[in-house]
Amino acid sequence: MAFGSTEHQMRMVERVTSVRMNDTAQRGATAHHGESGRQDEAGSQDEPGNQDEAGRYTVRSVARAMRLVQIVADGPPEGLTLSDLARALGTSKSTTLALARTLTSFGMLRDGRPGPRYTLGTAVIRLGDIARGQLPLGDLSRPLLTELADLTKMTSRLAICDDGYPVFIERVDGPGSVRFHTPLGQREMPHASAAGKAILATMTEQQVRDLCAQAGLRRRTGHTITDVGTLIKNLAQVRSNGFAIDDEEDAEGIFCLGASFFGHDSAVAGAVSVTGIKGDLPAWRINELGQAVRRAADRVSEILGGPRYADRDRTERRAHE
Repeated sequence: MAFGSTEHQMRMVERVTSVRMNDTAQRGATAHHGESGRQDEAGSQDEPGNQDEAGRYTVRSVARAMRLVQIVADGPPEGLTLSDLARALGTSKSTTLALARTLTSFGMLRDGRPGPRYTLGTAVIRLGDIARGQLPLGDLSRPLLTELADLTKMTSRLAICDDGYPVFIERVDGPGSVRFHTPLGQREMPHASAAGKAILATMTEQQVRDLCAQAGLRRRTGHTITDVGTLIKNLAQVRSNGFAIDDEEDAEGIFCLGASFFGHDSAVAGAVSVTGIKGDLPAWRINELGQAVRRAADRVSEILGGPRYADRDRTERRAHE
C-alpha cells in the first residue's frame, strides 16, 4: 500500500502532534479550573503549616459561619449589630453581612428591627430539641457512674427530671454482694429520695409547694419528711451543701446521696445519686461522699453543655440580690 510522499507524511505527523498537544493543554486547563472552582466553592484552605488532621478537612467559610452563631449565642438578649459581629469575627462588614444573611435565611439567626440586631433564630430551638432527643445520656454517663460506684463502693444511678420527679434511666451496681432492687424508667417520689430532693432544691419555694400539693408527701418510713415546711428547710440545707441526703426516708436501712445536674439552658435536667446500706457514717465521710456525687453531677452538666453547680448557684444569687 502506498503512503504518499515523504513530505506529505511529515505534514500529517506535525498536524496530529499539534492536535494532541492542544487537546492535552485544554484538559490541563479544565482540570486546573475545576480544582480552583472547587476550592473557591468550599472556601480557601488553611495556610501551610496549619494543616493538621482536623484542619485539612475544615472549610473556613463554614467555620466562620459557626463562629458567628456562637458569637450571637454568647451575646446579650437584645442581640448584636453588624458592627458588633464584624468586630468579634475579625472580618469586614460585607463578609459578615453575607454570612449573617445566609444564616438568617436558614433560620439560624434572626434580624430584629430596628437595627438590625441579630439574635438566634427559631431553627436553633428546633435543632436543640432534636439533639436533646438523640442524646444517649445513659450511655454517655455510664463510664462516669462506673467510676462513682468504684469510688464510693455504692450503687450509682442517674435520673432525668420529669416535671420535678426523678426518673432513673441508668444504674451501675456497686462492688460486693449487695444488690438493690431499683427499677429504671419510673417516677419516684421527689420528697423522699436524694435525687428528688436535689431536683426540688433547684426550684422556687412556690414551685415546691405546688408540686407537693399535687404529689402529696406520702410517708414511706418513719424518717420520711411529710410536712412541707420541714421539707423546705431541708432543701435550704441541700442548696448550701450542694447535695441531698436520703437518710432512710424512702426505705428502712437504706442511705442515699444525690446532686443535681443542668442542661445547656441552665435548667435542672436531673440528678446523680449513690445508694448503700445505712451504717454509722461520720459527718466527714458523708460530706466526702456528697462531694464525690456533686463532682459527678457537674461532669454530667458538662456533657449536656450546662453550668457547674457552683457557677449556677453564684448566678442565681446575683439575680436575687
